[in-house]
Amino acid sequence: MSMEYEEQLAGSLVDSFPKDFGYGVENMDMMQENLENSPSADNKPRILLMGLRRSGKSSIQKVVFHKMSPNETLFLESTNKIYKDDISGSSFVNFHIWDFPGQVDFFDPTFDYEMIFRGTGALIFVIDAQDDYVEALGRLHLTVSRAFRVNPEINFEVFIHKVDGLSDDHKIETQRDIHQRANDDLADASLEKLHLSFYLTSIYDHSIFEAFSKVVQKLIPQLQIPFLSNSGIEKAFLFDVVSKIYIATDSSPVDMQSYELCCDMIDVVIDVSCIYGLKDDGNGNAYDKESLAIIKLNNTTVLYLKEVTKFLALVCILREESFERKGLIDYNFHCFRKAIHEVFKVSSSTQRTGAAVQSSPPSSSGNGLARLKSTALNGTPRSLV
Repeated sequence: MSMEYEEQLAGSLVDSFPKDFGYGVENMDMMQENLENSPSADNKPRILLMGLRRSGKSSIQKVVFHKMSPNETLFLESTNKIYKDDISGSSFVNFHIWDFPGQVDFFDPTFDYEMIFRGTGALIFVIDAQDDYVEALGRLHLTVSRAFRVNPEINFEVFIHKVDGLSDDHKIETQRDIHQRANDDLADASLEKLHLSFYLTSIYDHSIFEAFSKVVQKLIPQLQIPFLSNSGIEKAFLFDVVSKIYIATDSSPVDMQSYELCCDMIDVVIDVSCIYGLKDDGNGNAYDKESLAIIKLNNTTVLYLKEVTKFLALVCILREESFERKGLIDYNFHCFRKAIHEVFKVSSSTQRTGAAVQSSPPSSSGNGLARLKSTALNGTPRSLV
């Protein structure tokens, strides 16, 4: 896609997005001031949600991070200004999400896109799969090409959204077509180094949670659950209980059925705890250090959940015969939990040192945790706690 086409495309959008529509000089100055004055902004990755109007950006945010029912999103009004949401619901899933209105004009002089993209960890572009996506592909190219020139380290993610209304064959064909066209546009603009990741998503199933899990995992220190081979565990996820995003898993492939089972188990545990686990006066937490659950399915499969931190849970899938070695599983879990708490401890110590530690380059010596805490990703220092 040539620069002339970009100018033509942008010119067609200016009239539809007046200066007072919510991202003008006053709003942009306010966001710039927030970035400069907020002590936590520098520590948290920033995720941008972009796409055309009514593509489903706000619905995704509300369902994943604010526990809104998918049916309730039908009554959400269209976003008419840049909305910044501080996601601080867990120790690992700790970042800012900026929801952009669909009419953002990157050529408007009042839009400081360099400031926006410079501190961004991931850019999620949402495309409505049930609509004509030709215009969306043009906006996608315009957006990612501008962002890449400012910050080549951004993770570019494309959510092919609202696929719940499509057949399986249509989903695959739509994904193939969007993938081909988007990458052809990048090749024509000599942007082969810009990598796009594509996901089929819907708020009516677990696909949106899995897609967001993949995005978030790129913004936090990479962890793996190492004790499966000698414990008989077939699959394990480290979940953020609030959002049901998994921040780590083992090396085996993730299948949707296993992920859905584990998500449903978290819902069951929290719902039962809210009813029977609280004190008589209603005080206490539905999820705490005593939280543990074992569910045996009728196909000899066992689901095992244990608390790791006050926001994280380890959910395992294993066979009944393997669960007979529960002592070995619990011992390995204890070691894993201790290691996670060590990560938290090191990270907390790092944050207390302030900017002095952030300005220091990652050391090539010392243990892995020490290197983990000081590494910055996409211009934004990683924050574990």
